Amino acid sequence: MAYDTRLARLLHVLIHMHLRGGTTTSENLARMLHTNAVVVRRIMAALRDAGLVASTGGRNGGWSLTRDLSATTAKDVYDAIPHGAVFAIAPADDNPRCPVEGAVNRLIVQAMHESEQVLLARLAGHTLSELAQVVTEPAGRFHLGAARQ
Repeated sequence: MAYDTRLARLLHVLIHMHLRGGTTTSENLARMLHTNAVVVRRIMAALRDAGLVASTGGRNGGWSLTRDLSATTAKDVYDAIPHGAVFAIAPADDNPRCPVEGAVNRLIVQAMHESEQVLLARLAGHTLSELAQVVTEPAGRFHLGAARQ
């Protein structure tokens, strides 16, 4: 099964950019992510369209943060990425008239909806500056707990 790692990769990129002064090039990001600059530009375009970064073309071009990380949540980054379903599981459609399939599907759909709401609340409850702080604070002094309510 293929996993969608764009959220993790973009959070990683934004925090590195912040820790390195707020700017970098597609080539630097490509080396960090073990991919090529074309892939970086494609996934960074979603952040640019969401107003989280700006791009500058040309020889000295690259990417720069446009929002302070304390004003950006992990959910903001999630929302910037075009995607389908959060989970790879889905209800069955083998026999829509079967009451057993219907009961199973209702359980799965309800559980997926509830789980998605928990995930989105957790992402919304943490800013990227908190994630950066986990990296910069001495070990054990700061950790990510449950999302703020």
